[in-house]
Amino acid sequence: MSTIAANNPALTSWVEVPQNSDFPIQNLPFGIVKTSQLTPRVASRIGDFAIDLKSLYVLGYLENLPFEHSDFDCNTLNVLMKRGKKASRELRNRLSKLFDSNYKDLQKNQHHVEQVLIPIDQVTMCMPVEIGDYTDFYSSREHATNVGTMFRDPENALLPNWLWLPVGYHGRSSSIIISGEPVRRPKGQIKPIPEEPPIYAACRNLDFELEMAFITFDGKPMGERISTDEAEDFIFGMCLFNDWSARDMQTWEYVPLGPFLAKNFASSISPWIVTLDALQAFKVDGPEQSPEVLSYLEYKDQKSYDIQLEVYIQPENADETKICTSNFKYMYWNMAQQLAHHTVNGCNIRCGDLMGSGTISGPTPDSYGSMLELAWKGTKPLPMNDGTERKFIQDGDTVIMRGFSSKDGVRVGFGEVTGKILPALD
Repeated sequence: MSTIAANNPALTSWVEVPQNSDFPIQNLPFGIVKTSQLTPRVASRIGDFAIDLKSLYVLGYLENLPFEHSDFDCNTLNVLMKRGKKASRELRNRLSKLFDSNYKDLQKNQHHVEQVLIPIDQVTMCMPVEIGDYTDFYSSREHATNVGTMFRDPENALLPNWLWLPVGYHGRSSSIIISGEPVRRPKGQIKPIPEEPPIYAACRNLDFELEMAFITFDGKPMGERISTDEAEDFIFGMCLFNDWSARDMQTWEYVPLGPFLAKNFASSISPWIVTLDALQAFKVDGPEQSPEVLSYLEYKDQKSYDIQLEVYIQPENADETKICTSNFKYMYWNMAQQLAHHTVNGCNIRCGDLMGSGTISGPTPDSYGSMLELAWKGTKPLPMNDGTERKFIQDGDTVIMRGFSSKDGVRVGFGEVTGKILPALD
């Protein structure tokens, strides 16, 4: 990949960016914002300001780019993403130039600046993407090993296929929601007493799953496959992803076809999509893969990303407690392999498809990416700062996930994804 101008770590902006902000000039993610006066539109972000791209276009700052007014005057990023990787890269490079400390055209025109920059506390974040299809993978070896150890035995923790292919399933996109939307505790069949029949009840073992997700551009025609070499050209960007899970419902229902009611009631995403371009500086080597993968899953160069991830629980009317610190680099199967496997049979990928990483667990107990693991099936309750304990998520709890990459003095982050649990309906 050629050098991307917007990634230059030496860049500074004439817009004040707080120290340790997730959104320096090297990030410039994309999202959808609205205000009390403005209709939903495409935006970027720098520091504590949203950048109104519709206004930038109208004022003439996005000339000679392959975009039209309608690409920014819309309530999803899909139209913009339809323009492809080259166009989105050119747009981000243009934004980087406009907000560079050394570039005067915009910064000297205060009237334009006031139209283009909106204080972040004045905007409402909207669902950024119209998600067509959603696939969830199961790609953390540590997570799969922990779960296999709990429910089978340590000697057979990983099923025979796990080290040969990125295991995945197709989820439900209609219940993917934006950060901040509350989640209603689901109801369904659970089997609390193994020797007795199941009962219909509210989930008792409600869990989060710490994940990342990537959003795709349009793929190839149906019948063709995407190679690991090509895969990143088909990925627009990434977001934080909390794939809520009803563990007691899942235990009873998942044989033989897998998750159903335990997973389709809600999944939460962060509102800013950080481009894969912005993350190039944070590539690292992935875990060693043994046995040697089949030829279509082989890859060259670095395909893993160093993204620190944190999970907090905030009980109602109390301070938050950090319960997990993990990292996306722990993933055994990388995004290029996931996309290559997804399409090797000719399955078509469409603009706006979302691929979940699967729960991201690290090698140490404080890096496990779910309550199931952190509290080890409820046998090791987690202490909260307010003096209470948690085996699973309780009504009134808010789960907060944050993520960022940091290198050479540059921090590129995702903000956060939050969700509060509401009691089950009668």
